[in-house]
Amino acid sequence: MPPRASLDATLTALSDPTRRAILARLASGEATVSELAEPFAISQPAISRHIRVLADAGLIAQRVDGTRRPCRLAKGALDELDDYLAMLRTALEANYDRLDRVLARRAKGKAKPR
Repeated sequence: MPPRASLDATLTALSDPTRRAILARLASGEATVSELAEPFAISQPAISRHIRVLADAGLIAQRVDGTRRPCRLAKGALDELDDYLAMLRTALEANYDRLDRVLARRAKGKAKPR
């Protein structure tokens, strides 16, 4: 997936509270689809669709273990999002630093010597 498309897929996947809850559960360790479905009042097929969205976005990985399909967080899944947010954070900090300098100059100009 090209970088832009994968970032879009990641953000789309993270936009849903059920998918975020699934990821939060997987942060504590691997779980089967049935285990992931337990806390939700939605059908197994609906959970499977959420898992497919997360897998398509590269956020989770599944393996086949007999009839079970345990899920886990995918290694490096959020690296692109981290890079994107770091770029925004750096730009935001630069903007605030520039604003601080402008305000400091204005405050100095308004101070009248006595």
